[in-house]
Amino acid sequence: MSVVLPLFPLNTVLFPGGPLRLRIFEPRYLDMVSHCMRENSNFGVALITEGREAGGTARTTNIGTTARIVDFERLDDGLLGITARGEQRFSIVNVKTQNDGLNIADVNLLPEEPAMEIPEDLGILAELLKQAFVQVGAAYGEAPPLYENASWVGMRLAEILPLPMPEKQQCLEMDNAVERLRLLRERLDIRQA
Repeated sequence: MSVVLPLFPLNTVLFPGGPLRLRIFEPRYLDMVSHCMRENSNFGVALITEGREAGGTARTTNIGTTARIVDFERLDDGLLGITARGEQRFSIVNVKTQNDGLNIADVNLLPEEPAMEIPEDLGILAELLKQAFVQVGAAYGEAPPLYENASWVGMRLAEILPLPMPEKQQCLEMDNAVERLRLLRERLDIRQA
């Protein structure tokens, strides 16, 4: 399915189901957030490959994730703080820049990964995530953890592990949940050596 999304280039990778907290201060993004909240619509998040988050233009990867605002607050510094949740991966077809500098992208929504059981040889990754979720689970809200779902476990691990952004992006772009888990297990084995 093809849709049009305002695009928020960031130095982070957002996964479906993942949390995203942002401080909003640029007028183009304040307008975008206002529109999304008024229309109950999504915006797109994509990893910056060239440029910077604030004040100027940025190029991004071609694969990103839609984000829905779930909460907002006025921060101590007077800025707008939002909490968003990743929903669905997309592929960018075309990007146009508005006069205010906001990027608007024509995107194709990618199908959701099917739920898959975690193979026995990768079960240690679900156990590792259970231990980590003691500290980070609150950021995911009230949704129950899905420790038996290979897609959910792989995406949560890719979010919280201290991987370089290109490797997180590689995990987002993968279409096979078990292959994502195998890649993460390899990365963890390298770190343990």
